[in-house]
Amino acid sequence: MCEHDTAFGFTPEEIDPTASTRSARLKWVIVVNTELPPGRAVNAAVCTAVATATGVRGLLGEKAFDADGERYTGLPWTGCSILSADPEKLRAIRAKAAASPGCHVADMPAVAQQIRVYAEFLATMKEIPTEEMDYCAVGIVGPRNRIDKLVGKLPLMA
Repeated sequence: MCEHDTAFGFTPEEIDPTASTRSARLKWVIVVNTELPPGRAVNAAVCTAVATATGVRGLLGEKAFDADGERYTGLPWTGCSILSADPEKLRAIRAKAAASPGCHVADMPAVAQQIRVYAEFLATMKEIPTEEMDYCAVGIVGPRNRIDKLVGKLPLMA
């Protein structure tokens, strides 16, 4: 099953900001629905990224400081690829990721962009069967080889 707790992620010993992002044990991708207009696509990717960053331990790097001492928030030291897929492929990728051991899944169901009251969103979600759920975006963190198999040769979001 996919990971849903905050114990998922990197151990302190694994965090190496001097290494290439390709050497990290876990890989992070966000797959966005190709049918979304640009504003909704960006919203879906950002919301999914926030949900991922809070659910994967050690994903964000240390704060940065410029030459004048101005502080900048830490960014993901592992990097993150933003890919795109049609709605059917996105649903299939999400299902495979959710069933894959050692993967963290953070998704944005399409209904989330249609409802402005969170309590109503939660109630509506309870009415939609998993196999009928439409997604705006799905964020996945997991073992590099497993993520590569899940997303195949999906293109970068244009």
